[in-house]
Amino acid sequence: MNLRLLLVSHAPTAAMRAGRFPADDPLDARGLGEAQAARARLSFADDASAFVSPAACARETALALGLAAKVDTALSDVDYGQWRGQRLNDLAAQAPDALAAWTHDPDAAPHGGESFSQVVKRIGEWLDAIDVAPDGASHAVHDVVAVTHAPLVRAAIVHVLGTSPAVFSRIEIPPLAVVELQRSQRRGWTWRPTS
Repeated sequence: MNLRLLLVSHAPTAAMRAGRFPADDPLDARGLGEAQAARARLSFADDASAFVSPAACARETALALGLAAKVDTALSDVDYGQWRGQRLNDLAAQAPDALAAWTHDPDAAPHGGESFSQVVKRIGEWLDAIDVAPDGASHAVHDVVAVTHAPLVRAAIVHVLGTSPAVFSRIEIPPLAVVELQRSQRRGWTWRPTS
């Protein structure tokens, strides 16, 4: 039994366009429209298991994509601690050293929240716990879809490749991007281009 996981980054939010750290922001009309438009270009297996971050923007994205997804806290966005809801430009002026450390050092969490290394560990545990052989499965590949946040998708790639979390700043994940990961009992996890 092989597993095919499609990680989907949620639709854009007003907070993203304003350069603010997320604070459980819902989708605005523009983000919702983009998610609905993406539904036409994205297709998911009818029998795919679907999971979603508890954040409003992720849940609304999943609904717009036609997914009846189960909330899973392991897919939650990075804990931004004291920076939650703050503008990046304001933090650059108020705490430039702490911001620089957090954006370049995967082990730094000077904002009282979560480091990128901690996120890699969290998503790695989730990935490795996904059941390859779901109950009643009779086909060779089981599909899973997870709607989450760009940093979580980055962290999943880092985990799957077994690389240092220090490469996180070199991985760009735009809104509504789809990253395909596959796991076989023989090879383990691999990152594959989406088709």
